Amino acid sequence: MVCSRCGFAASQNSRFCPSCGLQIAFATQPEYLAPERGIPQAAAYSHALARHGGFGQMFGLHPGIAFLTLVVDAMLFGGDVATMGALLPVSIGVGALLGVITYKAQMRWYGDDKESAAIKGLILGFLTAIPAPLPAIFSVPSGILGLIHSWRNKLK
Repeated sequence: MVCSRCGFAASQNSRFCPSCGLQIAFATQPEYLAPERGIPQAAAYSHALARHGGFGQMFGLHPGIAFLTLVVDAMLFGGDVATMGALLPVSIGVGALLGVITYKAQMRWYGDDKESAAIKGLILGFLTAIPAPLPAIFSVPSGILGLIHSWRNKLK
């Protein structure tokens, strides 16, 4: 079904638009989601999501989550270096917690679906748990991309 405000295409009826959050009823079903064309609904939905959200939605992070990841990883990496790896179990626990926080925040604040939010949460959780400054490679560009994506959505 298609949102009458922003044009987002969803595979099922919903009270709220997954893209803009407007409380609406989806009015029409786009022809590229029609089951009679032989396209599986999941493939058509992911295609519509990628087309609507674009690169920024697919690879972006909420800027607050990107900053939180940098701060937490800097503290953990410093502790791991100072204790020569004795804080590794703490890093693993904090990485798992950061993954859950990322999952929930991406769905609520950034508008990701469950699958995209879970993938981003797992990536940040694993990178944070590794005793190396790796999350900056992922979170800084994704945070900048998320900031640009958010600005573009506000201007619409």
